Amino acid sequence: MRLLEIIEFSKEYLEKYSFSKPRLESEKVISHILGIKRIELYSNFEMELESGEKDKIKIFLREMARKRKTFDEIMLEKESTKENISFEDTLVKKSFKEENINLLSKSIQYLKKYNVENARLDAEYIFAHVLGVKRISLMFNFDNEISEENKNLIRKYIVRRGKYREPLQYIVKEWEFYGYPIKVGKGVLIPRQDTEILVEQCILLLEGIENPKILDIGTGSGAISIALAKKIPESEVLGLDISDDALKIAVENRELNNVENLKFLKSDVFQYVKEKNYDLIVSNPPYIPVEEYNNLMPEVKEYEPKTALTDGGDGYYFYKKISEESRNYLKNGGYLAFEVGYNQGEEVSLLMEKNGFQIIGKIRDYGGFERVIIGRKEEI
Repeated sequence: MRLLEIIEFSKEYLEKYSFSKPRLESEKVISHILGIKRIELYSNFEMELESGEKDKIKIFLREMARKRKTFDEIMLEKESTKENISFEDTLVKKSFKEENINLLSKSIQYLKKYNVENARLDAEYIFAHVLGVKRISLMFNFDNEISEENKNLIRKYIVRRGKYREPLQYIVKEWEFYGYPIKVGKGVLIPRQDTEILVEQCILLLEGIENPKILDIGTGSGAISIALAKKIPESEVLGLDISDDALKIAVENRELNNVENLKFLKSDVFQYVKEKNYDLIVSNPPYIPVEEYNNLMPEVKEYEPKTALTDGGDGYYFYKKISEESRNYLKNGGYLAFEVGYNQGEEVSLLMEKNGFQIIGKIRDYGGFERVIIGRKEEI
């Protein structure tokens, strides 16, 4: 049950007992149990509560209803009768929380000093990773003491992220893509949110096609292949990559997500592909022009594999090669779907049309740039 649902449940419960301000009372109870400010409840409304937290909220609500007393009256009663935790325990918990928040604040300031974008977010992800909790519930765990070992690990990761500008995803070693956990390492490109648009469009393309066959060129971590295989369980997916390091991580991600309808193959584009009856060929190829590559931010240029980012030329090599050769591997009416650079949509569309594809979709990303180009194989 999500936090917003708990708030609504609590409000309705107190309404039954004729409390004059049921929402306010329920918010006070929930913020008290969760240990966060009432004003922060709605910024965390998607959070899933643990069963123990829900039980504590229900017990408190029942006590209010039974005694016909408001939250403030119950708390005053508890203080006077010493029914709540001891003063010593309160001081200990308070000191841990203050200490932990101070450590987080210093970490954020350190990242800002090195011009890390989203310094707070990155610091929170590092803390959550080390403590083994979700970022959204990080503050709920700050009452507990952080061991010296974990403090040292946090400091080590913060330095890697700030001073050395190592990508956050490589530090935490796992990132979410289309709702699935994806292991990442220096041998693969970090999955981007924009690429989820490509996956979403591919899923729509294959609606109504029985047992579709999908070919993913340049699979990298396997993120696209895994998302499609999971969302279309009756499909048969083959992911290609030329990199041994990438394929090793892709296989690990396949096992991590328990995907059975997915295979990987080492191949330079279509080099070792034997079947020629695919319903969809999808690719997010290296498309950054070499002159733009030289100006990339250090997190990208110094850590992510160069061969996954640029073709070493104008950024169109793989679009040309795949567009020219993919007709031989697609069924009539089959689809070719590309992710493209922010200014490449028109040129890639022309390349596809030149090679016998009817352009049926140009989809923009969250920044308004053409990010996905889709073509259908026309019969000649």
